[in-house]
Amino acid sequence: MAASFGVSKGSTSFQAIQEERREQAERSVLISCPAKINEKKFLDELSKHGTINKHFFYSSYGTYAVVEFSSRESIASLKESTNIPAVQHESAVPFKSRLLSLKQTGSGSHPIPNFQEQSPPSINDLNKLLSEQDSIDEQLQCLTKALQLTEENISLRFLVCSLLRDIAGAYFPECIIRPFGSTVNSFGKLGCDLDMFLDLDGIYASNQKTQGSGLSLEYQVKRGASERVVTQSILSVIGECVDKFGPGCVGVQKILQARCPLVRFAHQPSGFQCDLTANNRVAMKSSELLFLYGTLDPRVRQLVFSVRCWARVHAITSSIPGAWITNFSLTVMVLFFLQQRSPPILPTLDQLMGLAGPSDNCVIEGNDCTIVSDLSKITMQSNTDTLLKLLQEFFEYYGNFPFKKSSINIRKGKEEIKPEASALYIQNPFEITLNISKNVNATQLERFVVLCRESAWLLQQGEVLNRSSNQTADSVPAWGFAALLLPSVTSGAGVKSRRKRKLEPASSRIKNLLDSLKIKGADTAAKKGSTNHRR
Repeated sequence: MAASFGVSKGSTSFQAIQEERREQAERSVLISCPAKINEKKFLDELSKHGTINKHFFYSSYGTYAVVEFSSRESIASLKESTNIPAVQHESAVPFKSRLLSLKQTGSGSHPIPNFQEQSPPSINDLNKLLSEQDSIDEQLQCLTKALQLTEENISLRFLVCSLLRDIAGAYFPECIIRPFGSTVNSFGKLGCDLDMFLDLDGIYASNQKTQGSGLSLEYQVKRGASERVVTQSILSVIGECVDKFGPGCVGVQKILQARCPLVRFAHQPSGFQCDLTANNRVAMKSSELLFLYGTLDPRVRQLVFSVRCWARVHAITSSIPGAWITNFSLTVMVLFFLQQRSPPILPTLDQLMGLAGPSDNCVIEGNDCTIVSDLSKITMQSNTDTLLKLLQEFFEYYGNFPFKKSSINIRKGKEEIKPEASALYIQNPFEITLNISKNVNATQLERFVVLCRESAWLLQQGEVLNRSSNQTADSVPAWGFAALLLPSVTSGAGVKSRRKRKLEPASSRIKNLLDSLKIKGADTAAKKGSTNHRR
């Protein structure tokens, strides 16, 4: 049995957790294994190089194992016994990474290791799981557990960053590649992209040395026209190395003219789609802020996961760039809503800044990114709203929000007059002159508002709100949150053409949905041809 992955209980601050995970990754290897692997023999062989803390198996274009040793010396010992493969008609790039392949001679019958799931459940499986719960609050808790990143998946993500750092370290030995966004902000869903940035700030900081003699030494360096030009040059070279030398890295794209230059590629051994930027420290601070909010109250993550799942099923959000609302924008909307409760469930960003100590001070590119790191300083108000109430009132709140005139600002925790004419204006928490939802157009915002109204209406209906007692042994009708994920909820909810049209009343649009719920919950006689539908 593999040991549980995770961080020690003493690591409570965001920074401490990230550093512990990064250090664990540096003591880990990723190994491609035969499909029928003898787990005991595998561990016995690797244990010759040192104590194994933890390990797990997963499947992605084959069978893989993540193995964490207790000491970095074990990695060096393992590399000493590992060969560069001999290949015919080709030539191997002799790059000794911590991505290895295990060859097995002979065959035999071995028990299959337990594989850790790296993908979210299908919508059908999720609906079935939700419909079997006893309350809507239990549904939202269950959904979060089913979709959230596992400790093993997070460990794999940090390991991929560490493997990439081995490549970048050839040029910048003191650099760090840090994951940010969904991987670390506590709102990551299984299967989400891996966002990371090349952190070079430690190199600059370590150079500020003075000598008592009045003399000082400086490195001779290349100079670029601007920081952006230097960033583009660095990412171009690192991207080229990843493409030519990085085992398992495919489909490398250097997107250097974007507002935030990046290198995009797929890491086949892990199955992750990866985006690498450079010195993206404001985004990292935003990740810390979301992590803090997600830690303060379990309902925060449960509501965010539920709303984001609902939005994705109904194409409010998309993995393809465009005019859709992004997951980040949607998450900030949930946080803002929770700041509006009476009493508030979450503090404002200004309040978190006010609690910060001197060591928390953080200014990045002229932006005050200070937030408190000691969570014990935060006094939470006593709010006992159920998840059902929060979900209902979230839909009601945004179904009637004055988007035409008001903006969303979690720094102040209150509506403000929009400073520009964008359809949706959500102030960037730290770069306060930026609108994180500038991409959203009026059509997509209208779809969101209509769906909010329909979902709020649905959650007032008895047939949807309560689990039916008439389900058969092999089928439980979709009810509660599961009913909100059915495709028929969105029937007619969008704008089908550029020409504006009058929307049908919500009650007539979802009448078929309610009828279908009644049919599914009918007794056995209904399956034999009875058409007695309760109206």
